[in-house]
Amino acid sequence: MEPRVAEPEVSVADVLAAQARLRPYLSITPLHYAERFGCWLKLENLQRTGSYKVRGALNALLAARERGDTRTVIAASAGNHAQGLAWAGYRLRMPVITVMPRCAPETKIAGVAHWGATVRLHGDSYDEAKAFAAELAAQNDYRLLSAFDDRDVIAGQGTVGIELASLVPDVVLVPIGGGGLASGVALALKSQGVRIVGAQVEGVDSMARALKDDHRLIEPVATLADGVRVKDPGKLTRALLRDLLDDIVIVREAELRETLVRLALEEHVIAEGAGALALAAGRRVAGKRKCAVVSGGNIDASVLAQLLCDVRPRAPRKPRRRTQEPVAALTSSPPTFAMAARLTQAVAPAAADALLTPVVPIFSTTPKEECLT
Repeated sequence: MEPRVAEPEVSVADVLAAQARLRPYLSITPLHYAERFGCWLKLENLQRTGSYKVRGALNALLAARERGDTRTVIAASAGNHAQGLAWAGYRLRMPVITVMPRCAPETKIAGVAHWGATVRLHGDSYDEAKAFAAELAAQNDYRLLSAFDDRDVIAGQGTVGIELASLVPDVVLVPIGGGGLASGVALALKSQGVRIVGAQVEGVDSMARALKDDHRLIEPVATLADGVRVKDPGKLTRALLRDLLDDIVIVREAELRETLVRLALEEHVIAEGAGALALAAGRRVAGKRKCAVVSGGNIDASVLAQLLCDVRPRAPRKPRRRTQEPVAALTSSPPTFAMAARLTQAVAPAAADALLTPVVPIFSTTPKEECLT
């Protein structure tokens, strides 16, 4: 059994500090109510570089500059973290190197090169690219920036949760690969009484197994959600999610494909595989005010075209009569001072103990209804 981390190294205060750093550079992404799904969507596919990943990468570079760390930053990524880091390096005029697997989508490789970052293609998976990046960092004294298992990255991703606080959700669904987004969002919202539910794909469920003390490194299966195809989840994120995550839902590949196509056809939202994952899990999660994070929209045009040709979604159910329309969220203005004050209270000693009180996760690994394609 893996030894547990007594006290996670990231706190709500780190997320609030990241929010202050990022405010001059990144706009708040909009919320959209998907009525046919009965779920709010946090549209991180409309973020800079098309993914939430830029939040963690930019916060890491800004925090390093504050500390006086001027080393070249290198990172391994299947695409979105690399694009976010490339944009952040371009914006701050800092040198960055990205190592990407050869199977990374062409649109993501082109996106990294567009912002002037050095691109190295190595290996056939994220984990092989990660090992090569670590080797280069050790040889050249680069700063190795994990896509998820880094304090600054987690805090940056947690700003998604701060922006969601204005919606006052009761459940937030997030995709999980290495766990950076889920950890940050849980840190930001758990003290507000929000349930945090993770989503993974069948056969790509390393975090769900790790939280049940199964630490075998099993090669993930091929999946449309390449952004969450991680064999070894983070140790820091694992410690945070063990205490803060309420549940994990395992989604079938067919469900994911159908959800992505329905998003495009019914809601006119273009998402990549990992971006549609949280919404695909939402069909098995009850909540009066659910919100799913659409984590990214960087999908190859050829892949999307093939999906639109191959997948035939079911006919939508007859809508239920509503007595009141959903109240629009405050998406055009930053979080209020009162909201920040409530979050800040979570770092007080008494509240911090409550925040870190272990929650026994109940993992839903068996889908309860069939998916028709």
